[in-house]
Amino acid sequence: MEYYIDVSYKSLNKFGEELCGDKVEFVKTEDGCLLVLSDGLGSGVKANILATLTSKIAITMLKGGASIEDTLETIINTLPECKVRKLAYSTFTILKLNNNGACYMVEYENPPTFLYRDGKDLHIDRKERVIKGKTVYESYFIFQPEDLLTIVSDGAVHAGVGEYLNLGWQWENINDFLKDISRNKYATDITNSLLEVCNTLYNDKPGDDTTVLSIKFQPIKYLSLFTGPPKDPKDDEKFIKRIEEAEGIVVLSGGTTANIISKAWKREIKIDLSGYKSTLPPVGYLRGVDLVTEGLLTLNRTVEYIKEYIYEGKEINCDDGGGILGRMLLFDASHINIVAGTAVNPAHQNPDFPISFNIKLKVVLELEPLLKTFGKSV
Repeated sequence: MEYYIDVSYKSLNKFGEELCGDKVEFVKTEDGCLLVLSDGLGSGVKANILATLTSKIAITMLKGGASIEDTLETIINTLPECKVRKLAYSTFTILKLNNNGACYMVEYENPPTFLYRDGKDLHIDRKERVIKGKTVYESYFIFQPEDLLTIVSDGAVHAGVGEYLNLGWQWENINDFLKDISRNKYATDITNSLLEVCNTLYNDKPGDDTTVLSIKFQPIKYLSLFTGPPKDPKDDEKFIKRIEEAEGIVVLSGGTTANIISKAWKREIKIDLSGYKSTLPPVGYLRGVDLVTEGLLTLNRTVEYIKEYIYEGKEINCDDGGGILGRMLLFDASHINIVAGTAVNPAHQNPDFPISFNIKLKVVLELEPLLKTFGKSV
């Protein structure tokens, strides 16, 4: 079975600040990925600059093949400790994760990283090491499928100070919370859930920049969404072949698209009217395809549902075409292939308009970044 690295990170700015003093850098490499979470001293512009410098130096040098010793030495020499408070100008956690699950981590004055397997927290064997007078902690471990690894900035362990909790949320409390949700399907769910609790404990007025970075090792699940026929009918055969060769879940969005396949395969599209109460056209099913929906209206509603889920935390419970397709895209697929034909439906607009005016394509282009926000490969 193929696996992919599911990464999600999100931050809360300190109340009243426009810039976040935490910074996450994430790059994919041929054999896996590199991640850095850096927390600049203080808040606002200065902290943002310090955190950005740290994360950029680390990610650039490691990606270029520099050793961890050279990277740490450069960061430490570039960002000396504060002479007044005797604190590091920037703390950080560096993670190198290979596609085979081999993981190498370096932690410098950030809260200890959380690791879970089968709903239980795992001990990470850290080794203390001194580089240029600074104590860092190194660890090597194997990251297995369905494991969860979560890195936080100290804003998470301080959540609630001055509001609901005298001493903050504490690492042990976060550990218990994450343990309970560690089996959630996607890294985005973990990140959003933890950050939401932190914001609540801060009474919507974060006293410190707070960042959560979650990583899961997921089996690859493919979904292909075909919407709109080719502009030139001569390309219909190529279009049909692409559908026949598609991996995983196959969705046809649009009446013309579905009719082309129905005619080519000599199979009937069965419309599902059971419990139909939606303002959207009903969904249909065709043997060899997982879902058939109407085109523009359904895609537009799907975008709305996904936005509400990502930004407002609203569950997608509707069983109309938009709800079914939204759940498939978010929860049943990791790698999504969208094939959008450029034939113009005269019912939507003037067919003489240029392609940039194609309404359905605009909806598809809006869908792509939303799915990428959720960590999908699109």
